[in-house]
Amino acid sequence: MITLSPSLLAADFANLSKDIDMINRSEADWLHLDVMDGVFVPNISFGFPVLEAVAKICQKPLDVHLMIVDPGKFTGQVKALGAYMMNVHYEACPHLHRTIQQIHDAGMKAGVTLNPHTPVCVLDDIIQDVDMVLLMTVNPGFGGQKFIEHSIDKVRRLKELILKTGSHALIEVDGGVNGDTGRRLVAAGVDVLVAGSYVFGAEKPEERIKELKNL
Repeated sequence: MITLSPSLLAADFANLSKDIDMINRSEADWLHLDVMDGVFVPNISFGFPVLEAVAKICQKPLDVHLMIVDPGKFTGQVKALGAYMMNVHYEACPHLHRTIQQIHDAGMKAGVTLNPHTPVCVLDDIIQDVDMVLLMTVNPGFGGQKFIEHSIDKVRRLKELILKTGSHALIEVDGGVNGDTGRRLVAAGVDVLVAGSYVFGAEKPEERIKELKNL
C-alpha cells in the first residue's frame, strides 16, 4: 500500500489543531511540512515556532521538507521536533554528502529533493546514501499548482537508478497530486505521495486520504 503524507501547507492555518486532529484520526502515514524561506523559493510558509506547536499534537511521523538555503544548519532544530525524515534540496546543498551525514548522525532519515528542472542523474553518486528522493512535480513555493506531466518519465528514470544501484531509497512526489495523477505516479514506481489541496480542500478529507492510500 502507498505511503501518504498530507501537506500541512494546504491546511486551515486559522484552525490547525482541527486539521491535525483529522490527520491523527485518518489513515495518513506521515505529515508533510514545507518550510519556505522566501529566498530559495519565492514564498514564506512557517518556521520553527509553528513546527514546534504542530509536533506537540501530531501523532504521525513528521516529514520535514526544507525549501531553504543552507538547510544543514537547522539539523539540530529539526531533530528536536522529533522528525522522522529531514528532506533537503539538491540545489541548496553544495556539500550534499556532508549534509546527509549530519542528518543520519542526528538519528533521522535523510531525503534529497529535486526541482523539476534538475535531472535524476545528479544523484548517481549519492543515491545509495539517502533514504528517500522527493521529486517536485510542480515548481516549489506555492500549493495548488498544475502537475508537470514529464514527471511521470522522471519517476521511471529514478526507479531505474534505484534498482540499478541497489539503493533502498523511497520515491516521494509533491505537487499536483490527485486521484488521476496519483494513480499514474504509483504505476510509474512512486512509494510516497504528498497531497495538499486535494486532501484539505475536500469535504471529507479522511475519505480522500483513504482513496489515495488505496491507489
